[in-house]
Amino acid sequence: MAGEARTERRGPRAARLPATITAWLRREADAARRSAHRALQAPGPERDAAAQALKAALAAFLAWAVTAWWWEAPMALMAPWAAVVLVQSTVYRSLHSAGLQLAVVATGTLLAAGAAALTGSIVAALLIALPPATLIGRYARLGEQAAYAPTTVLFVLAYGSYSAAEIGHRLLETLVGAVIGIAVNALVLPPVHARELRHVLGALPDRAADLLDAMSGTVREGYGPVDAGGWYDRALALRRLVGRLEQARRWADESVRLNPGHRLRRPGRAGSGGSVEQDARWSAVAEQGVRITAVLAEAAEDRPGFAPLPAQVRLPLADFLRGTAELARLASPDAGLGLAEHRVRAARAERLAGGAQRQMFRVLAQQYEAATPAVGELVAATQRLLRALTEGGAPCLPHQHTPGRSTPGPAGPVVRQEDCP
Repeated sequence: MAGEARTERRGPRAARLPATITAWLRREADAARRSAHRALQAPGPERDAAAQALKAALAAFLAWAVTAWWWEAPMALMAPWAAVVLVQSTVYRSLHSAGLQLAVVATGTLLAAGAAALTGSIVAALLIALPPATLIGRYARLGEQAAYAPTTVLFVLAYGSYSAAEIGHRLLETLVGAVIGIAVNALVLPPVHARELRHVLGALPDRAADLLDAMSGTVREGYGPVDAGGWYDRALALRRLVGRLEQARRWADESVRLNPGHRLRRPGRAGSGGSVEQDARWSAVAEQGVRITAVLAEAAEDRPGFAPLPAQVRLPLADFLRGTAELARLASPDAGLGLAEHRVRAARAERLAGGAQRQMFRVLAQQYEAATPAVGELVAATQRLLRALTEGGAPCLPHQHTPGRSTPGPAGPVVRQEDCP
């Protein structure tokens, strides 16, 4: 009876299995179709992946043509194998991986040849050579290339190709494939990954300005725990966006490193855009945004020791948030303002935010004994936020503009993102 019950329970699951597989295949096919459509419609990760795949195929074809057809090498397979592997996502990574791959392949080849010469038996050589090769394959500093140590041992011993001449051919053909793979990656549509960096640099000013604007209007009229909790979540999202900025900066900088073609392919855009100092200032903006929203959330809680902010603090804080929102918005590469208008608006916003911050400081100084801890924390955080946005910060304030680097617009020169130091 128990066996029959188990069979009955398995029956419906077995019947549902083909439908589940079919649904999964349909979803994967739809996803692949959407990716292909995006690759054809506009630049993006899908088109980049397709270009790299075509380049890898081209590198393999050229390596095979050189070693198998023209040279008639006895181990021509090694060349296209190395060429495909070394069409990496950046030129620098191709060069770095080439050195590691050659070292790993040479080590695996010598281990296999030495073990075979010592034992005279392929089985015994496998038992001797594979343990150290497998340890090398798990060495983290070698990255993905480490896996080729044990596979090289297997190839060498399985084909019995461990004479001195065969070892020389194997290493030479691997070197030829590596050179061809690097050359194809560097000279045919060399990859430059600046799209994500430009996207994040464009999104940060707008996200920060929207958050500060939303806070300004509600703080002036009075806010509650729900408002403060929403602001805190948005501030955390802004900090995560800054984390994406740091990752995108590293990726973009690596993609232009040792890349001979990025200036030819993208005139006027030297890969990354902006600067590391600018990234640090946006990091400070996001961090102070988290602190300010956390203080406002604590002040809104109906608990002992968490008194609401008094009106003499809320009103200047609202003005401060409105001024800093304008400063953040002026840092957007899509602001499109004339230089004169940009200077006027930046100076006005800096005066509004600076005056409001000084007013909060006066409230703290005059009512130090009665002021809540939230007021002191707000004064410190707002001071740091204003410094991040004005002292060589994200917006190009009037004294920060670099003469001769603006472009003409309808209302005169237009301040560009790269004008920021």
